[in-house]
Amino acid sequence: MMFRLAACAEMIYLDLPFVERVERIHDQGFEVELWDWSAKDLGRLAATGAVFSSMTGYLHGDLITPEGSAQLLATAEDSLRAAEIIDAQRLNLHGTGLNPQGLPVVPRDRVSAEDWRAAEDTLARIAALGERAGRVFTLENLNTLVDHPGTPFARAADALALVRAVDSPALRTNLDLYHAQIGEGNLIELVRASLPWVGEIQVADVPGRTEPGTGEIRYEAIAAALRELGYRGVVALEAWAHHDSDAALAAFRSAFAE
Repeated sequence: MMFRLAACAEMIYLDLPFVERVERIHDQGFEVELWDWSAKDLGRLAATGAVFSSMTGYLHGDLITPEGSAQLLATAEDSLRAAEIIDAQRLNLHGTGLNPQGLPVVPRDRVSAEDWRAAEDTLARIAALGERAGRVFTLENLNTLVDHPGTPFARAADALALVRAVDSPALRTNLDLYHAQIGEGNLIELVRASLPWVGEIQVADVPGRTEPGTGEIRYEAIAAALRELGYRGVVALEAWAHHDSDAALAAFRSAFAE
């Protein structure tokens, strides 16, 4: 298979303990993604033998405010130490921290020029941490219409602009096509424009945030475009299982099979 396929253990096999979810995903040949690492037994996760393609790269903070930037940088360093334990390859960021309901801790109806400059400065410092550690931070786009209202720098175009401005190999975008479909659409052209700066691609269908084939996105066409463009990176299922987790993974694999 041309792509490296991963699945988010936070969203499937929800009836199993977390380590067993990781084992089930790994046994089926997928890489594994996780969110907040601080509540996980990282030693047990490492012992599963799974490849961890992504984890959350911070615990608190934001890109904009001085206090939030300091928190983001400090917990990014903590995250890098955690990433060493499970050898997570990418560490994911958002425009601001999200509360348990997915709402931004620093909401913005409008992002000012000063906010943009602050975000670029924070991300440049994050990228420097990644360069020293030999790992990559990724900035994920989100949607503000359904899941994350008020989140600054939410659009894929925003994440791309910030990553291009910093221009470091240790900072890339996490192009989430579920969020992009809700917020921007025109996914194949978005992929084409973003690909030089993409660290990974995440997928789920719309509506419902379930596996490919359950909604309106024709992921087979996106997979064909990615092959044509020569993408060989990670495509990760960050989706709820519509009914059955095994069936969700099978549908995901089928959508991106050659």
